[in-house]
Amino acid sequence: MPSRFLTDENEIRIKSEIAKAQAASVMDRMYYMLATNAVIAGCAYAVSTVGHGTDTLAPYWLATLLLTLIVRGGMTARMMRRDLAGTNPQKTLLILAAGKFVTGCTWAALPFLFADFDATSVDGGIYLMMLGIAAATVLMGAGNSLAPLAFALPVHVAVIVSLLPQGIHGLMLALCVTALTLLLYRGSKQSEVTFASNTRGTVQAKALAESLSRANSEILSTNARLEHLAKCDPLTGLANRTAFNEALAAGIESCVDGSGRQLALLMLDLDGFKMINDTLGHSVGDTLLVYISNRMRRSIEGADLLARLGGDEFAVIFSGTDAVERARQQCDAMLERSHGPISIAGQSCLVGTSIGLSIYPDHATNAEELFICADMALYRAKDSGRGRWCEFHPDFRAEATRRHQIEQDLGAAITSGAVEAWFQPQVMLDESGIIGFEALVRWHHPQLGPIAPPDIVLAALATHQSDRLTGTIAEAACRLLTRLPDMGLPHATVSINVSPRELSVYSVVDVVDAIVARHKINPALLEIEITEEALLDTDMIGDQLARISRSGYKLAVDDFGAGHSSLTYLTGLKVDRLKIDRGIAAAVTSSRQSQNIVSALVGLGQSLSIDVLVEGVETFEDAAALQELGCHTAQGYFFARPMPPERLAGWIAERPSNTTEVDFKRSAGRKT
Repeated sequence: MPSRFLTDENEIRIKSEIAKAQAASVMDRMYYMLATNAVIAGCAYAVSTVGHGTDTLAPYWLATLLLTLIVRGGMTARMMRRDLAGTNPQKTLLILAAGKFVTGCTWAALPFLFADFDATSVDGGIYLMMLGIAAATVLMGAGNSLAPLAFALPVHVAVIVSLLPQGIHGLMLALCVTALTLLLYRGSKQSEVTFASNTRGTVQAKALAESLSRANSEILSTNARLEHLAKCDPLTGLANRTAFNEALAAGIESCVDGSGRQLALLMLDLDGFKMINDTLGHSVGDTLLVYISNRMRRSIEGADLLARLGGDEFAVIFSGTDAVERARQQCDAMLERSHGPISIAGQSCLVGTSIGLSIYPDHATNAEELFICADMALYRAKDSGRGRWCEFHPDFRAEATRRHQIEQDLGAAITSGAVEAWFQPQVMLDESGIIGFEALVRWHHPQLGPIAPPDIVLAALATHQSDRLTGTIAEAACRLLTRLPDMGLPHATVSINVSPRELSVYSVVDVVDAIVARHKINPALLEIEITEEALLDTDMIGDQLARISRSGYKLAVDDFGAGHSSLTYLTGLKVDRLKIDRGIAAAVTSSRQSQNIVSALVGLGQSLSIDVLVEGVETFEDAAALQELGCHTAQGYFFARPMPPERLAGWIAERPSNTTEVDFKRSAGRKT
């Protein structure tokens, strides 16, 4: 491994591995060397008895040598059991070297045990044995020089020293042994270097392989994490749009084999989430998304995939022969679970769910078409009142095309004035006096014809032009207010409608204030109508409603009686007028229950000092019945249909300034 790749830590590790290999190399041959040593020692003893008899110190020498070999064998066994060579190789090498040194010294004592030891006699064989065992020890311990030399050097020194006194012949032999000793020493050191170099290469290669293996594992792990992140929504942990697209395509492909399998796609949208996110903050919004995601993960059974597509939009895929039935059951179950508020960070959040369902192959031939169909069904569910689910129908395609064209053309229509305000009068039932007008949005599309007001409002929301639409209607209302004094109605009010969703999107007061200031209108003559459902979301839009009151505008609650308002909000928000839902007025002559509701609402208004106006009055009988129930003001086709502003002056001029109830009956009858 090139040095530039080595760190201090790697170098220390390599040296440790070399030491382990050296210790292991010596340990591997230890029992063989001990046995060989014992055999040669026995032979040396036998040779000594031939030349010197048995009455010598040789038996004691042999016993001592064998004892050292036995001790070394025991120590070797113990070190092997403890794997000392692997855990502490340096200590192992020192112990082995010490043992060899003791044995070497014991061998070195052999020539000095005999006074007449002569290299030229039979004793020369002992020299050969001593030098042979020393050379064998060095050769067998090639991986490490310390331990073999610890044995060989004492033996060689003893041979050299014992030869020197034996004349010229002994001197020559001593020189030869000295040369041999130097060669053994040099060879042992070179062998150690070669062994260390080879071991270093092996260790480095192994380390490189391990490093590459780790790097490969890290790459695979990183790729797996990246793939997970690429297909996982980081906030909720659900599958994201990428994973959804892949699963949808694969699911459809699995249904093409003629096995009767179907695929059901659910598109879910959280009702009211944007309002929560904008008013309570993104942190609360994110926490709410996580809570709802976990709830869906726990409760949705048998789904192939649950994904968050973005924002507050989710998708669920079901496949199989019973996929449609399971999907429909889950739609009902999810709507049931979505009822009731959710407490997030001390805030009570009321969030509903709307669901669109599309089926492959019944509704589409590919994934993109199926997604569009589910989205159309979701739009229909939200348009039908939210908090419900809707299954795709082919008629939705035409509606979607029409909706798209409305959204596409709305901006230009607002700019050109094609979107305009018509006004419907509001009258006193007892005198037929005019108390005000409601501004109603109108648009006659050149290709589509008249566009319903709810469609205009939804298109404005979808294209982020709600403030422009409100500004257009408020502008027309203020222009009318500047003309009403000349028409003899200086105290008449004009009302404009604002939906709860608009209140959460932009500042209605800022838009209206600028227009009122430009026309120099008294704010008290401009009435802002909100639907009853807005009263349930005061946590979200309460500041806007409070600003409306503080700015001097009148605040009216439209379609009152159709929802579930809290009476506390009527006083807390300083509501000026309640407009009773037209559905109640339509049945007032035939339903005792409707009569009781009207009577109760009128009493409520009187007790709270809130004006009560009934919408949707279409017949004289309705007007008369409402008057008997205590209603004083009304609005509806019986009195007048919505009309463009240029026709108001003529309509007002035709009406008597003051009439009796009988005259009112006749005059009103002429207007129907």
